[in-house]
Amino acid sequence: MQLLWLIPTLPFLGAFILIVFNSRLSKVVSGFIGSGTIGIAAVLTLLVGYDFLNSGLPSYQFVAWEWFSVDALNIAFAFHLDALSLVFLFVITFVGFLIHIYSTGYMHDDAGFTRFFAYLNLFVCSMLLLVLADNLVLLYLGWEGVGLCSYLLIGFWYEEEKNGYAARKAFIITRVGDTAMAIGLFTLFLSFNTLNIQEILTQAPQFWSVSSTTAVFVAFMLLGGAVGKSAQLPLQTWLPDAMAGPSPVSALIHAATMVTAGVYLIARMHGIYELAPLAQTWVGIIGAATLTIAGFSAMTQWDLKRVLAYSTISQIGYMFLALGIGAWSAGIFHFMIHAFFKALLFLGAGAVIHALHNEQDMFKMGGLKNKMPVIYWTFLIGAASLAALPIVTGGFYSKDQILWLAWASKKGNLWFFLAALGGAFITSIYTFRMIFVTFFGKEKTHISHLPGASMTVPLVILAALSTFAGFIELPHTFGHVTIFSDLLSPVLPHVSLREGVESSEPVIQIIAAVVALSGVYIAYYFYQKRSDLLPGFKSAIRDTYNFWFGGWGFDTLYNNWIVRPFVYFSTINKNDVVDKFYAGLVHVSEFFNQVFVKTQSGILRWYLMGIVIGAILILALGLIVIP
Repeated sequence: MQLLWLIPTLPFLGAFILIVFNSRLSKVVSGFIGSGTIGIAAVLTLLVGYDFLNSGLPSYQFVAWEWFSVDALNIAFAFHLDALSLVFLFVITFVGFLIHIYSTGYMHDDAGFTRFFAYLNLFVCSMLLLVLADNLVLLYLGWEGVGLCSYLLIGFWYEEEKNGYAARKAFIITRVGDTAMAIGLFTLFLSFNTLNIQEILTQAPQFWSVSSTTAVFVAFMLLGGAVGKSAQLPLQTWLPDAMAGPSPVSALIHAATMVTAGVYLIARMHGIYELAPLAQTWVGIIGAATLTIAGFSAMTQWDLKRVLAYSTISQIGYMFLALGIGAWSAGIFHFMIHAFFKALLFLGAGAVIHALHNEQDMFKMGGLKNKMPVIYWTFLIGAASLAALPIVTGGFYSKDQILWLAWASKKGNLWFFLAALGGAFITSIYTFRMIFVTFFGKEKTHISHLPGASMTVPLVILAALSTFAGFIELPHTFGHVTIFSDLLSPVLPHVSLREGVESSEPVIQIIAAVVALSGVYIAYYFYQKRSDLLPGFKSAIRDTYNFWFGGWGFDTLYNNWIVRPFVYFSTINKNDVVDKFYAGLVHVSEFFNQVFVKTQSGILRWYLMGIVIGAILILALGLIVIP
């Protein structure tokens, strides 16, 4: 466990080397450094995890150094390892390593190859700092680090204006949530005189009563930060536009970093939410509303990556719903399974786009089933897990838990259950709509080349994880293996069930299976068997369809009510007193600039005269000052 500090350090060293020696490194060396440092970090995660699990300790702390000390605030650069952070470490390093390997093939022709891997490594380092931090200041450093790296990677192809816009949009919208989170951190320090996470979780029940005003306020402020980073209502609009970045970036943001940071924050600070039931209920409400709204939007998209983007918003909504009903382990379990199949789907989509001359319109694809068999079968496995097809997919076991607990948990209710069930139905439809449109039918775009082993091997590994990882947490009906819940039990509270609901679990599973299969059939019927019905159906609900396609009008709402008024008042207020002061500084600087420019005549004799006059003035000043 003493090697814990190396896990975030290696990606940082990789980023540092790639940035410093950028132009001097070949692509082979850059790919080796970028992928190798993450790969070694993944191996170290296995070693550290094995050592930790065999130690029998509930947690392990490594203090690197005292970061700073100001009055009562003492912050150490220290790492805290427990079962929760270990799960996130595993996902971040292993999925991150597979994405790095994939990127060596995907980005091999890009002029910014080395810069790309530097950003990726820094991204992984920031996320590792976030999940290992033993205090909220270090967590906030990682939190802002992933925000910075998302800006750099979303706008990686900055030559196109729309990419820069998408990057700025992601950065600015998440800052809204980060501001709320910062206020929450200030309030925590005022309350406990510390920002050490474990000390806060220990002291909170002693100082705050259940539903304490301060506890509720802090919980809502932290929720604001989580909503921004995890793209939940009402700050979800940045994520679909984030598809401007390269496909490996999308996979990393959606599967292993960035959008899962909000889930981690709420789970890590679970003690605060146990004392603030109102805020915890709103976590569930936001999750339920988000998964529904994003699901409808996903059904209308034609861009392959935007379908997956709205899918991520929806699946993170499931995790928020689970956390909101106190199903902490279920939410984290779905996070892990989601990381596997969503990374697989984004990398598979990237392989398709790469092979079709960067074409992202699904309706210009088709007929790829036999032309790209490895991509097809792995993508199908990921899609089946996303749609939670029964028994054979990991997504079924993780989503099934949330569905059942939305009904059976004391903090759950019928509305949460119906939202989760409806979301599962919609997910199944848009997922297999994507499959049928992309891989079946007639070929519409010529395949330029097939992806190599560096791109296909990660897909096969992720396909295996998406299928078999679900078996570590089986419900009663399938043998009740609870390896994952037992692992997290020392860290996260057990979910409280209503009396007499245990017998309903098999019924919920059957309902969930029927709903998932029904969605597959509907997608097949409308996009394979009777595709001629689609134009008439779209025409009948044209306004609703366009409303869903536009993300339920949130961008229009924010532009009309926030952006345009702000720009308007900034324009009419540009000549106020404050601006005149700074404008005056500019004019003074320009005046002296013009004066000094005249001294740069290029005539040597004037320079010599200036030196002589300066020397005389200095000597004269010395004679006057020295007595």
